[in-house]
Amino acid sequence: MSIASLCRSISLANYPKQTKAFTFRFSSASTADKFLSVLEKKQSNVEKTLALVDAKLDPNCVCEVLKRCSSGLSQMGLRFFIWAGLQSNYRYSSFTYSKVCEFLKIKQNPCLVLDVLEAYKVNKCLVNVKMFKVVLNLCKEARIANEALLVLKKMPEFNLRPDTTAYNLVIRLFCDKGDMDMAAKLMKEIGLIDLYPDMITYFVMIKGFCNAGRLEDACELFQAMKGQGFSLNAVAYSVLLECICKYGSTDKAMEFLGEMEKAGGSSSPSVITYTSVIKSFCEKGRTMEALRILDRMGARGCAPNRVTVITLIEGLFAEGNVEEAYRVVDKVAGHGVSDGDCYSALVVSLIRTNRRDEAEKVFRKMLESGAKPDGIASSIMIREICREGRVLDGFCIYDEIEQMQYLTSIDSDIYSILLVGLCQQSHSVEAARLASKKRKDTARGILLSLVNQPKWSVLKIEAICIAKQTHSCKPIVAYQNAGGLHDAIR
Repeated sequence: MSIASLCRSISLANYPKQTKAFTFRFSSASTADKFLSVLEKKQSNVEKTLALVDAKLDPNCVCEVLKRCSSGLSQMGLRFFIWAGLQSNYRYSSFTYSKVCEFLKIKQNPCLVLDVLEAYKVNKCLVNVKMFKVVLNLCKEARIANEALLVLKKMPEFNLRPDTTAYNLVIRLFCDKGDMDMAAKLMKEIGLIDLYPDMITYFVMIKGFCNAGRLEDACELFQAMKGQGFSLNAVAYSVLLECICKYGSTDKAMEFLGEMEKAGGSSSPSVITYTSVIKSFCEKGRTMEALRILDRMGARGCAPNRVTVITLIEGLFAEGNVEEAYRVVDKVAGHGVSDGDCYSALVVSLIRTNRRDEAEKVFRKMLESGAKPDGIASSIMIREICREGRVLDGFCIYDEIEQMQYLTSIDSDIYSILLVGLCQQSHSVEAARLASKKRKDTARGILLSLVNQPKWSVLKIEAICIAKQTHSCKPIVAYQNAGGLHDAIR
């Protein structure tokens, strides 16, 4: 059995028994009973009666009422939810909206919101804009765009006028759905009723066009936004630039980047903006040109980040420009990105392109210089060394990283790979040291898994020795068989 396959059979985690938690306190349940007694009567104008209930609203109470209304009282439950959202001493969170969608199954039964509005109309209830906004936010949470549009269209039936905020909510739903034609129609409709699209309207629409791959429409709307005198920030520019990078040409991306640099102020490109353009060039096989953007960043005092470096290194390796990747690392290490992060990215790319020996040299130089490797590089390096059967070397690297107090980011399975490998190769002293570094229950679980392998009698004996030498397990007095060992360790 290989080390890797054995490690996959080992469970390293011991989960404590879960104690049953009560979601709602008794007081909340008793308060909910007061509201439920009103709702169960199914009065035509139940909101007036709810206002007379002498009980305090809180999230637990509302959730308890909704939960108990899920069977046969869905419409009353929704009316209670809308009414509660209007109370001056209570405000809904996104969590509460998610719970009402869950309890009343709004997504599965979207017509419920329309049925409630129809009930208001039939019963001649007093309805205001705030009530409609609660319903629209519920549609947003449930992601039911068509029903949200119908809710918006019903507002004039109650002599109410939707505002830009209400339109924005419905527009966002259609943008998320990918129906940009309907979203554009609603945006145009805003101007027909003496309202004006605001910053949010434009931003949502531009992002929607970008996500739909409609670059020309996004650019046209962006220019219209500028023409309306809106103050554009880096976020608005970055959304469109990302779209240009994805669906347009790199030349147009550079042109737009220059426009951002010229605008300056809050519109100045950030490291995220530059990195998006660099990524676009790398994906199109033009990594050497992407390096010029790195120089451009430096000229404007914008330091690269870890993602920038990884993007460039991966792009250069993909094109076979390994020496250039080394130069990039030497150039940016310690200037916005730590030495450890830079050389870790280099190690990972070297291993992924089958340059394992070279990767190990770089990794060991990192440790010698005191640069801390990241978790990905450390895990991949140790795993590759163990795969070659050099488990003791892997343990030495593990031990050295531990001395740097940087073990927490290493993959959890590396510990089991090392312990199993050390046992297999009879490195008892190192295995005992490694076992003593982990929680007792973790080491015990691994050792028991080892001794329960029927064909590995050497490993069983090795596991006994380790158990005796560490505090992970109680001393073992005698070894008879795997079952006896199990009892002794236990």
